[in-house]
Amino acid sequence: QAARSTRTIVIAGVPAGLLQDDVMADILTIHFQMSRNNGGDVEEVTYPTRNEGVAYITFEDQGVVERVLKKDQHVLQDKRLSRRYPLTVTRYNVSSSPTHLIVPP
Repeated sequence: QAARSTRTIVIAGVPAGLLQDDVMADILTIHFQMSRNNGGDVEEVTYPTRNEGVAYITFEDQGVVERVLKKDQHVLQDKRLSRRYPLTVTRYNVSSSPTHLIVPP
């Protein structure tokens, strides 16, 4: 199994304060598991984090990270959200991220 950091992506643009945190985590999980979003099996969602509107998604398979990053645009939509929210998806980079942001397993 690949190192956790190589199976994790950073999501920015998560609408904060609209829904309960666990509901938003569920919506993110569903989004990144859908094949139309190039997703796959999600191991863990870290939300909320110390940065408002930021979440971490860890996939079971590193290959999913590559597919998700190749998708042009991720738009979060769910019947519980009032509108669509464009998300910024980036690779989790250990060297450039403060270590306190991600919760160790």
